[in-house]
Amino acid sequence: MDLDRPLASAEFLVVDTETNGLAGDACELTEIGAVLVGGGELHDRWETLLSVRRPLSRGIQRFTGISQTMVDDAPPAEMMLPEFAEQLKGRVLVAHSAGFDRRVLIQAFARSGIPWPSPPSLCTVALARRFHPLARQRRLQPLAESLGIDVEITHRALADAETCARVFCALFGRLCANATTIRDAIALLRPARPRRPRATNTDGGTARVRGARRRLPDLGGLTDDPGVYVVRNAEGQAIYVGKSVSVRSRARAHFVPSAAEGAWAAQAETVEHEVTNSELGALVLESRLVKRLRPPGNVRLKHVDNYVYLRCRLDIAFPVLEVAPGPAPGHGVSVGPLRGRALAVELLEQLNSLFGLRHCGRKLRLRPWPSAYGQMGRCLSPCLNDLDPNLYRRRLDDALALFTGRGDGGAALLAHIDGQMREASAAERFERAAWLRRRRERLAVLLERLGGVVAASHARPRLVLAEHPRGGRFDAFWLVGGRVVDWGPLGDLDDVCARTVAALRGGDGTGATTSLAPDETDDARIVATWLAGHDAATLDLARAPGAPAIERFVARTRELSEARREMNAARRAAAQPTNVDADARAANGQATDAGAANAQAANAQAANAQAANAEAA
Repeated sequence: MDLDRPLASAEFLVVDTETNGLAGDACELTEIGAVLVGGGELHDRWETLLSVRRPLSRGIQRFTGISQTMVDDAPPAEMMLPEFAEQLKGRVLVAHSAGFDRRVLIQAFARSGIPWPSPPSLCTVALARRFHPLARQRRLQPLAESLGIDVEITHRALADAETCARVFCALFGRLCANATTIRDAIALLRPARPRRPRATNTDGGTARVRGARRRLPDLGGLTDDPGVYVVRNAEGQAIYVGKSVSVRSRARAHFVPSAAEGAWAAQAETVEHEVTNSELGALVLESRLVKRLRPPGNVRLKHVDNYVYLRCRLDIAFPVLEVAPGPAPGHGVSVGPLRGRALAVELLEQLNSLFGLRHCGRKLRLRPWPSAYGQMGRCLSPCLNDLDPNLYRRRLDDALALFTGRGDGGAALLAHIDGQMREASAAERFERAAWLRRRRERLAVLLERLGGVVAASHARPRLVLAEHPRGGRFDAFWLVGGRVVDWGPLGDLDDVCARTVAALRGGDGTGATTSLAPDETDDARIVATWLAGHDAATLDLARAPGAPAIERFVARTRELSEARREMNAARRAAAQPTNVDADARAANGQATDAGAANAQAANAQAANAQAANAEAA
């Protein structure tokens, strides 16, 4: 494309993409939306859904509104990306946070075997940073509203592309006033200086260095399956532990020249690996190896998601409810995982006020007068040192019992408030009934936003089968009493039944409370948060299923896995004739052009012959 073309006469294709929410090689496009912009006005629209190789998580379906059925019925990327590439030719790609959209598009084109057209790109975030500096937020919806643009639909590709196009048109005049050509606009919006990688002390060495020379260890024995890899130095010491759904691809990424790694990468001599049958198995195995080997290249395992637990530790006087990233160690109750700390904190405050529980921290400080919550009647005020501990514990047990049953704790909480409303109305305490009604309305909204079943982690013993990314193989996890009591590759029926009996030897783990060892909390959290974001086959172990029930469960899971593999294979096969048809159309077009050229030549020869005859006459 000619970058010296005047900006005012150029054509722009404003693009937005939606993905399956996964990172790295597992990221797949689910929807593409594009809007053609020229002369500061919106013209043609184009959108398509795309099928994906692995099921969508419940969280991403709620976030985007794109259901599994919608992508199941959508065409594969190999069929639609050539049409999208044609639209990009001769045009400038515009996107909000263009780096992300370019990255996922390039990855999708490479996976489909289609050459990326490499159009020049402009980012509306950089455009707003330069020409709309007073905007408090540069996310798409707040930025559009700050420019007077109404936004009705979000997180769908075409709707977001139209919003981005209107933002671009609103700032296009300012861009043209400061840049004449496309090349000038790209240079104008380029960052003034490149971002420097943050320093790190994870390996006790220098800061991360980009582009430094590093030795490439032998990676020929690695596999493309999910698993964990251990990097060792010349002395055989483990210096880094990593995991991936494709061990070979992830391990090689550490040693490319552009990788930003610590000093451990220059010390790598050998790379070992251990294969698992699922991403979940790799996560659990990595956590255990990091705690056992303590490699200097790994920082302390941190929770990078937004899942939290509403938990209560029962080993303190007058226990309190608290929100924490992981389940409670020791004797206690943990409700979750819950998505969103703010929502969990609000649920905690609602429970404290409804049951009169403490609003302060774990340490109970005595005081001569009640706190503000105590004066409003929303706390039993044990800090006055005159409260019967049995009364407080009964209130706490009533609150926790809502979430330790076999049903949904959210529904039990709403039913509890309904019962209190009826009691208040029967006693003609209408102000309290109105107060409870307002509480119930707010809790209904809160529980809907939390989504899923709100229950204690130990209240649902189950057998989970986590599938291989390409299907056909599984890792089995036995969750009893809120802990991972056993896990490993799915074996034959006798092995699964024997391990199920062993897992339930001490009971199904349900009850009012549970006890979790400190070294078991990480595994419990990893499995619970993974299940909250993925669809996996589960079998309820609360009633100790027998061998026939386990056999039916495993057989049904294998059948569904095989059906998904056949469906994906059929989609890939269906995409092949499209390329053949395109080649045939191109050949027909060439033949037509050749025929037209021959006809023109014949006509010219006939005309020359007539002219010669006329001269002879």
